[in-house]
Order: sequence, then structure tokens, then C-alpha cells
Amino acid sequence: MPKYYLTLDLKDDAALIAEYEKHHESIWPEIRESIVNSGITGMEICRFDTRLFMIMEVNDTFSFERKGEMDAGNVKVQEWEDLMWKYQQPVKGALKGEKWVLMNKIFEL
Repeated sequence: MPKYYLTLDLKDDAALIAEYEKHHESIWPEIRESIVNSGITGMEICRFDTRLFMIMEVNDTFSFERKGEMDAGNVKVQEWEDLMWKYQQPVKGALKGEKWVLMNKIFEL
């Protein structure tokens, strides 16, 4: 099963980080549904300080293009993304408007 690794930064504010984590304790049902319906079969997000790291496991139906199209047409996903941007900021080297940035795997045992 393919895996993707992505990164993103949070704003350096302890109160905002706490709020962000609280939102992820119980994501909205519509967000969970959009993730699963896009072909993502597993997702983990980890944090160190302000750096986030996401691991996504996907099935054969998943593509970033399809996920983007689905999200663009989903009002609740757009609402969630707008809310999350209150806490997030792009990593160095991200393109304009880019949030989560795909990482290159450089080692596996």
C-alpha cells in the first residue's frame, strides 16, 4: 500500500497549538468522510514543536489531483481548511498557497 509523507508548520504560539491539537482530538465527521472517500486508508499526524509530519497510507483509487478536486467541491472541507489555516503556516520552500508539502523518503529499513 503506497505511503506519502508530508510536512507543515504551525504558528509559534502555544495557545494556538493547543487549540489545533484539540480540533484533532475529534475531527468533524465530514472531514473524516472526505479523507476516507478519497482513498486514504490510514493517516497519522505527529508534532515536534511547531513542525507537523503526516503519514498517509492510500489505496489504488487515491491521487492528489482527485483529492484536490473533491476538496474544492466540499463546503465543509473548505470551512475546515480555512479554520486550520488560523494555526498553520507554510514551511520554507513551499509554493504560494501550498499547505502540506510532500516529503521525499530518503531511507527505509
